[in-house]
Amino acid sequence: MNTKSINLGVIGAGRIGKIHAENLATRIHGARLAGVADVNLAAAQEVAGQFHVPLATADYRQLLAAPDIDAVAICTATATHAEIIQAAAAQGKHIFCEKPIDLDLQRIQLALDAVSQAGVKFQVGFNRRFDPSFAKARDLVATGKIGAPHLMRITSRDPAPPPLAYVKVSGGIFLDMTIHDFDMVRFLSGSEAVEVFAIGASLVDPEIGRAGDVDTCVVTLRLANGTLATIDNSRRAVYGYDQRVEVFGAAGMVAVANRTPDNHVLLNAESVSSAKPEYFFLERYAEAYVAELQQFIDCIHNGSIPSVGGKDGLMAVVLGLAAKRSLQENRPVKVSEIY
Repeated sequence: MNTKSINLGVIGAGRIGKIHAENLATRIHGARLAGVADVNLAAAQEVAGQFHVPLATADYRQLLAAPDIDAVAICTATATHAEIIQAAAAQGKHIFCEKPIDLDLQRIQLALDAVSQAGVKFQVGFNRRFDPSFAKARDLVATGKIGAPHLMRITSRDPAPPPLAYVKVSGGIFLDMTIHDFDMVRFLSGSEAVEVFAIGASLVDPEIGRAGDVDTCVVTLRLANGTLATIDNSRRAVYGYDQRVEVFGAAGMVAVANRTPDNHVLLNAESVSSAKPEYFFLERYAEAYVAELQQFIDCIHNGSIPSVGGKDGLMAVVLGLAAKRSLQENRPVKVSEIY
């Protein structure tokens, strides 16, 4: 194993970029935060200054050109991901990229081809795979503890909708929010979806509907191994970040409940109550963000392949596009129609 610290630059100093920068600077072994880039130079300088990093730039190309940068974490707007992936690969940088790779399958393939040709490591930020509870559920299913899986149910509900300006450029709920759940279906089942059916409505904010999207949806998927999966999403759960999973099989069931800030239960004459779920993804998946980036760094050190690669990023978008078409055309869509 190479024991030299990996110098990693973060491209994009928004909410998730700040999380990765902090983790690199304080929690990831074998790595060093070596640069920050953001089109808003002040944002890049703020993050770089917080962690005493000398390189802060408004142009990510300057970061890619730095010879001491070994790898990058791409945390920019979705529309820029594929372009930056190709540029980073051309410079021989290992790449960690937040989801989605892109919203267009052709652009995704061009980006993945560039990665393959360059021979660099590539990992997609599907952080939920690194949550200890979801990883345990996957292991129990994969080792046959519940028998052949028959039914899967995933609930994912945000505490509040994103700004309308974000909704308009996000690609829609299926490619922005449900995309994590599509990846979880593949991860938990070890199988591919063959058919997708989606229904949805704007029940939280009519403005989201007027922007051409839905904020509440249910997606059913038929998998190649016979499993039937259901995903339900809402952009607003007033009680917090609702993240639950259940896989039911011929010999049993595994379920993952919501995480809460503490485990107290209050019982009195009026009621039985406990803490609400963690507020949002930064709190709920804090340890998963560390674990996914640690794996990326470890793979660079030991030459192994990241467990969440280009195909995973591609297939989640394929399922998102299938759901989008299903909603538009009000019919089940074969995955083979999309890819």
